Amino acid sequence: MKKSIWIMMTLFLMTVCFGVLTIGQKTYAAEATAGKKAILVVSFGTTFADTRKITTEAVEDKIKAAFPDYEVRHAFTSRIIIKRLADRDGLHFDTEKQALDKLKADGYKEIIIQPLHMEAGDEYAKLMHVVDNYKKSFDKISVGRPLLYYTGQEGEKPDDYLMAIKAMQTQFPKLGRGEAIALMGHGGVNPSNAAYAALQMKIQDAGLKNVFVFTVEGYPTIENVIKELKDNKIKKVTLMPIMLVAGDHANNDMAGDDKESFKSQLIAAGFKVETYIHGLGENVGIQNIYVQHVKDAITGAYIERSKDRPAIPVIN
Repeated sequence: MKKSIWIMMTLFLMTVCFGVLTIGQKTYAAEATAGKKAILVVSFGTTFADTRKITTEAVEDKIKAAFPDYEVRHAFTSRIIIKRLADRDGLHFDTEKQALDKLKADGYKEIIIQPLHMEAGDEYAKLMHVVDNYKKSFDKISVGRPLLYYTGQEGEKPDDYLMAIKAMQTQFPKLGRGEAIALMGHGGVNPSNAAYAALQMKIQDAGLKNVFVFTVEGYPTIENVIKELKDNKIKKVTLMPIMLVAGDHANNDMAGDDKESFKSQLIAAGFKVETYIHGLGENVGIQNIYVQHVKDAITGAYIERSKDRPAIPVIN
């Protein structure tokens, strides 16, 4: 009897200490708490409900389907849009900081953040600044790259521009003689605005003729495009936004009827103009690119320097 009690006590202590007790063919394990994982999809945001559903929410749905082991949440970086939605529609959207605070409070350990920005501009920089404050809050926190980032450098990095161009081509109209496409990006004063000039060069490298890029708030400008159109004897232009959603900029700045809109400026310059008012978030190819960027963030792809390249010297 004493021997039986001693055996039972020994087995009990082993279970407490090691969490696993094996008897015959059955294994009983102390319930392990697996690290909770989440993907936070971050966009600038939009007040246009219809386009939000078929763009940002469509990208989120694609990410949810691709990563079933992750909780997928979203956040907006634009405080103005968040306030307008709350005041006008009674809708609440988290900022990136609020979303990260909630994930921390909910006990998530691994966080993958996927921005839906076009390039690494001000909104992306703002996001990265916030993320810096959460490095010690999670076991892992990783940020995916925006749509336009790598240019295929040294054959080691992917060509994000070429992949985006191929996806956009699926929505380009077939061009006849004297016809062109003018792609409108946002732009700004951030040095990353150079992404739009790089996109124009990549379009030329891809052999696409009469496809021109301009921005709302940066370079290239609509004046640059008008000059190119005239130099190439273009008569008809299709305006298309290269923005995730077809919101205020697409509906008003690009396709509005007031004399300051880009459509009106092109008409005044003598061109026939058609408009394509759809955000890139509707494009399945673009959605797939964001899914790939999430995969790259999870695996840490393209972060390490190639073993074939010499190490960067440390200068004291």
